[in-house]
Amino acid sequence: MNNVRLFTFTLILTSFVLHVTDATAVPRRDSLNARKYIQCMEMAREDPDAAFDWALDWRDAGGAEAARHCIGVALIGLKLYKEAGKRLEALAQEIKNDKKIQAGIFAQAAQARHLEGKLPQAIALLNTALQLSPSNLGFLVDRASVHAERGDYKAALSDLNVVLAKEPARIDALIFKATALRFTDKFSEAETVIVSALALDENNPDGLLERGTIRRLKGDKNGARRDWLKVLEIAPDYIAAETARANLEKMDLNADEGAKAFKNSPRLSSGR
Repeated sequence: MNNVRLFTFTLILTSFVLHVTDATAVPRRDSLNARKYIQCMEMAREDPDAAFDWALDWRDAGGAEAARHCIGVALIGLKLYKEAGKRLEALAQEIKNDKKIQAGIFAQAAQARHLEGKLPQAIALLNTALQLSPSNLGFLVDRASVHAERGDYKAALSDLNVVLAKEPARIDALIFKATALRFTDKFSEAETVIVSALALDENNPDGLLERGTIRRLKGDKNGARRDWLKVLEIAPDYIAAETARANLEKMDLNADEGAKAFKNSPRLSSGR
């Protein structure tokens, strides 16, 4: 893949991890367990190490499926993706009385497998999730991400087009589609899509990052610089800022190297 593209799907992957972690994800037996579940899931996002230990104790005290789900999510936070995927998949296979809940946990198992680098397994798990909950557009976005990671941009675009046919203003799918189009060298189409995304939210850092990348590839260095600097201004601690900063540094480095090469060229030094 050409290095000038200055972007990977890591950003998008990071943005969707743990998105199925709301308080309705698994059944709780009573209001006490419901409160514990909410507390545990919040902890899993903020301090997965503490959440893992807390959830283990809760499971041993009768926390059942809710505690086991929190353990799996905490393991993702701890980057123990293989173990997280194994536990979440096992839990999903056991929960059969609610297809929506079961589908959500299969999707999280897929996220763990994706992060582990087991892409075929991630696709298979997302296919299962979609069979159980075919109207869940988030699962299609997730599957598009895995397809893209495999280099199958045609399949990624197919999933994203289904999503956007139903939700044309879904900004994450629009940005993702622009990225997939860019990776297939369809820069004009990618630019059209990213303009549509930023019309919905002109300060979206992911959208600005992507537009900057498209502009850079089309030779508009000043436009790219403006977009990437804007990302640093509005979201300095967001992962998009890391990519924007790296892109700016690389662009400046290439410019410096080009200037040095021109200055030291025989044609220039000879005065001709």
